[in-house]
Amino acid sequence: MPRVDFEDLPAHGRLWVFPSSRALSPDEARELMEAVDAFLEGWAAHGIPLHSGRRLVDGRFLLVGVDEDAEAPSGCSIDALVNQLRSLGSEMGAELVDHAPVFYREGDGVRSASRSAFRAMASSGEVGPDTRVFDTTLTRIADLREKGLERPARESWHGKVFMKEQVGA
Repeated sequence: MPRVDFEDLPAHGRLWVFPSSRALSPDEARELMEAVDAFLEGWAAHGIPLHSGRRLVDGRFLLVGVDEDAEAPSGCSIDALVNQLRSLGSEMGAELVDHAPVFYREGDGVRSASRSAFRAMASSGEVGPDTRVFDTTLTRIADLREKGLERPARESWHGKVFMKEQVGA
């Protein structure tokens, strides 16, 4: 069985984080996960099935992981995944493969801002070292399990890049 439960993937497995440009409704989330499941069932590298799993976090972040010990994904298989998600996002009216925005928690919701806007927000004190941010650059399941997808800016690259003065103080 190529698709496995996300929790059963090994810590050293490869991870991709695909942020949605907007919150998905419960129906959209269900449809997305059904389409992703169908894709993962047939996902292969050079004809060899990939042992992969997925999870949706906050109705906004699709996590896809692969057990590279079973078979490593190839460039073509990764391209197929990205193209599939680009197509699914287009059908839903949401961008799923754009890693340029900064995603952060505001109250109970998830917001996003361009990097320049987030930098300005950091400079004005609107966001700070304790602002919870989402690290969409994670590439190993171990990092997700150890550090978490969401954490204070001071504990992520966001703090180093956008809040140098505040974090270093």
